[in-house]
Amino acid sequence: MTLTEEIKQKAIELGFHKVGIASVTDPAQSSAIQALQNWLDRGFQADMAWMANPKRQNIRELVPDARSMICVALNYHTAQQRPAGKEYAKISRYGWGRDYHRILHKKLKAFSIWLEQNGAQTRYFADTAPVQDKFWAQQAGLGWIAKNGNLITRDYGSWVFLGGVVTNLDLAIDQPHTQHCGTCTRCIDACPTDAITEPFVIDANRCIAYHTIENRAENLPEMDLKGWVAGCDICQDVCPWNQRFAQETDVQDFQPRSWNIAPTLKELAEISEAEYDRRFTGSALRRIKIGMLRRNAKANLRE
Repeated sequence: MTLTEEIKQKAIELGFHKVGIASVTDPAQSSAIQALQNWLDRGFQADMAWMANPKRQNIRELVPDARSMICVALNYHTAQQRPAGKEYAKISRYGWGRDYHRILHKKLKAFSIWLEQNGAQTRYFADTAPVQDKFWAQQAGLGWIAKNGNLITRDYGSWVFLGGVVTNLDLAIDQPHTQHCGTCTRCIDACPTDAITEPFVIDANRCIAYHTIENRAENLPEMDLKGWVAGCDICQDVCPWNQRFAQETDVQDFQPRSWNIAPTLKELAEISEAEYDRRFTGSALRRIKIGMLRRNAKANLRE
């Protein structure tokens, strides 16, 4: 068994659902860097200033002698569905269970320790480093970047968390994944705020997910939030790949906490500090501070 095969086998043993490898010298990254710069120049990052970090355009800022990018994906989809009533607050699936950062980082840390025992230099990441993770995942063959900006996998749709390990190991690389959105525009057509300004280009200034998670302003701009208080899954819910190929995750920690599936807008608009702490301890939703959560719920109640 080659070192590359051993590494992929170890990733699966650790519980990752997909693994692939790209070269950090992949010439395709020049076009990805240019696309990122064009997006920044148009102001589509809104207040997310960290998106302009120059390290995002040079992977060797993380590991100076980097040669390979090991990309992994973890399926988080569960079978539960939200109720349809307008009195209910909508929370994105990514936040239904335990904080995915904790799950991914535990596995990535174990993976990195194993690699380092074999003499490698490593740096792992999962939303914790300036890395174009979806680009690298596509180059590593995990899936393709869709018109809504998400990475779609053939096996699980876009219901996956991405992570990776940058390493100085010289490994056999996988073929980049090909595009399979075709002429479909369901995500673009379904977005109620026209945040997908053109295929593959998202304007955060119009995006419900941005405003409910990242916007720290006291008041939100006038827009129809469609009941969303934490993220937004509209473009994922309508995607044919998700409708046909989503699978139940085997990660128990991603099973929903019951109160995240069908909270009411009224209860979240008035949520107390104690109840906020009870519901969201160990949750990725802690990024949405209590004042923001109340704000988001109240904005929906005014519509």
